[in-house]
Amino acid sequence: MSTSRRDILQQIALGTLGLGALPSVASATRDEPLTVAGGSAALDELRATPVAAPFDTSWTTKLTGKYRAVFDVPEIESGTGVWRAGLWSMHYTDVMQATPTDLNPVIVIRHSAIPLVMSQDFWAEYGVGKASKVTHPMTEKKTARNPVLMTVEADGLAPMLGKLTLDRLQANGAIVLACNMAFGRMLGMVMQQDKSTPQAAREKAMGMMLPGVILQPNGIFGITLAQQNGCVFVNAV
Repeated sequence: MSTSRRDILQQIALGTLGLGALPSVASATRDEPLTVAGGSAALDELRATPVAAPFDTSWTTKLTGKYRAVFDVPEIESGTGVWRAGLWSMHYTDVMQATPTDLNPVIVIRHSAIPLVMSQDFWAEYGVGKASKVTHPMTEKKTARNPVLMTVEADGLAPMLGKLTLDRLQANGAIVLACNMAFGRMLGMVMQQDKSTPQAAREKAMGMMLPGVILQPNGIFGITLAQQNGCVFVNAV
C-alpha cells in the first residue's frame, strides 16, 4: 500500500479527510485485453460464449440529481476507490447540505478491480484474496475478504469505513456498474477450478455477483455514458 493511499484511508477512518484530498478529474485508462487461465483455446471458447446482451442502460434515467459524479475504479487497492465515492457523498451532504436525491454517485468497477463486485462466497471459493494479493484497508495485512464488504465487528473495519461499504452505498442510491470484459476474468477462474464450460461458468459467476450491480459492455462505456448524462469524472484510484 502506498503511503498516500494509507494516509487517505486512515484519515477517512478518523473522519478528518478534507475535500482537498479527493482525486481530481483525470483521463481514464484503457481496459487491458482479456486473459483466461487455460490458454488460447479456453479464451477462444470464452469469447464465443454469448454475453449478457442487450446491456441495461436504464440506470441513466436515474441521473437526475443536482450533483453527479462517476468514479473510475480500475484497481482493488484495499477498496480505496469505493471509499472515495462514499466520502464524496458524505462531504456533499455535510458541506453543500445536499439531500439523497441531490446526489448521483456512479461507481464503475473495471479492469483489475472486478473482483470487488463478487460476493464473499466467491472470494472464498476461488481464493481471490490470495490470487490478487489483497490487503486489509486498516492493517495492511493480507486478507481473504472482499474489502468493500467488510464489517466493523467481524473484520476490524473502522466505523467510518463501515458506513461506506459497497452494499451500503448501493442502499443509499449509488449506481454500481461493472465491466463485462473484465468480468471474463471471473469466468476464467470458475472455468479453471470447476473444469466447466464458459456458459456454465458465466451462469455461476453471475449468480455470485453482488445484487444490483449492472454489467456494461466495458468499463469505459459506462464511464463515458455517465459523463454524457452529466457526471463529472473522478479517477478514484
